[in-house]
Parts: sequence; structure tokens; C-alpha cells
Amino acid sequence: MKNKDYLWLNLRDLPYFRAMLRAVEAEFYQKFELPSPTLDLGCGDGHFASITFDRKLEVGLDPWSGPIHQAASGGGYRSLVQGDGGRMPFTDGYFASALSNSVLEHIPQVQTVLPELRRVLKPGSQFLFCVPNPRYLSELSVPAILGRIGLSGVGQAYTRWFQRMSRVEYAVWPDVWQKWLENAGFQLEKWWHYFSPASMRMLEWGHYLGAPTLLPHVLFKRWIIAPWRWNLFLTERLVRQHAVAQPDPDGTFTFYVARRI
Repeated sequence: MKNKDYLWLNLRDLPYFRAMLRAVEAEFYQKFELPSPTLDLGCGDGHFASITFDRKLEVGLDPWSGPIHQAASGGGYRSLVQGDGGRMPFTDGYFASALSNSVLEHIPQVQTVLPELRRVLKPGSQFLFCVPNPRYLSELSVPAILGRIGLSGVGQAYTRWFQRMSRVEYAVWPDVWQKWLENAGFQLEKWWHYFSPASMRMLEWGHYLGAPTLLPHVLFKRWIIAPWRWNLFLTERLVRQHAVAQPDPDGTFTFYVARRI
């Protein structure tokens, strides 16, 4: 389908801070052809794939049973597998392409997962992924505010808390990812930063402003009870300026294009 409104498709289902980031990332994937069979490493609840791609991806893999069961109803995959990314139940060279959207930063043993991913990819296969970089933490607004009033120590504690709360194990620069990829048998072809510091601060505050969506999610398994434009009109107007899919040299996230050697 051409000319999808990725912001709206995400905003009707997700808290705004997740919707605007996912909308940007979904747009980036449209630049690439992913040959079949495709692996989605860390597919989660499958929402991203169901919105982003116009075909069912062949396999979604995730270690957690809850998200896998949610993904089964989303229609984004031909097959779903609950499994460990460090020990995948596939033969050598099974997949022709792979992606991992905002997942690798959450995996403590990521340097074990990358060689295993190489094993299950055909030679020459493309691997697309995106992760936060150090600006994800350095551009937070609360530490900056606290620093201006002489509470830098409290600000540093907040940064550490925010990193734990968002379960981010790694927020590193491309040179580190390049080293990890090369050690695992990949070539890093290109990368770009995206999601401006201002957008990151919108995301940061969304964790707090989006708290009311927790109750309907617990009760009804839905983040948004009234997913209609009249209900989300003001939210959409507020966040659309931040859902711009273009590189930003000061961006707080980084999109990577790698190839299996």
C-alpha cells in the first residue's frame, strides 16, 4: 500500500511517544526490499511488522510467550517462534534478510546473538536494525533542568533510572556497533542518526503523560480505548512535527544497514 500514514496507524493503537518513534522507523524501512524468507529478530507483539510491511514476514522470533501470543492475532507473520536469539532453531543460511527494530539495545548478550544471526542468514543477506545512541540519555530534559538548579547528582541518578526503566543495556555510537558487527561476520554498509533531541524530550515526557493508558491496557489489552481521530486530534497535531522520517546529525537513535559476509 502506498502513502500510508504511519503516524496515524501507530497513534490509534499505541501511546503517543511510542507511536511517533515507530512511525519514523516504519517510513525508513520503505527504502529497502527485504527478500524472502525474512526474520524479525525480537518481534514482540508483532504490531510494528503488521503496520510497516505490506506482506507477512516469514518468521517472527521472540523469547517471551506473552508477546508471541499477541503477535499471533496481528497477522504480521507466517510463522512465530518463541526462542532465544542466541540459540535459534533454524538451519544454517535459512533466511535471505533480517531486521530487528529497537530490540538489540535490550539484549545483555548481544555479542552472542549477532554471530548466531549470521549463522542463520544466507551469505550477502541484508540486516536492518535501529537502536538508541548516547544522545538518548544525554538529551533527557529532567537532568538538564536539575543541573541548572545545582542538582547535577540527582540528574545523574535520574539518567541511570531512566536507562533501567527503559531497559536499555546499550546506547553506543556507530563505531562500537561496527566493531561488534565485524567481529560477528557482518559488514556495516551505512547508518544515520534520526529523532531529534526535541523529539526525544517529547518521548521522555510521554512515559509520564501516557500513564493513563496503562489501565485500559491492563483491563482490555488495548492502549487506546477510543482510537478515532476526533479523540486523538490534539495529540496528533502535537506529535506530527516529531514524526519526520529524515536523518538528523544530532539524532538520538541510529538506523543501521549491515550485510552478512
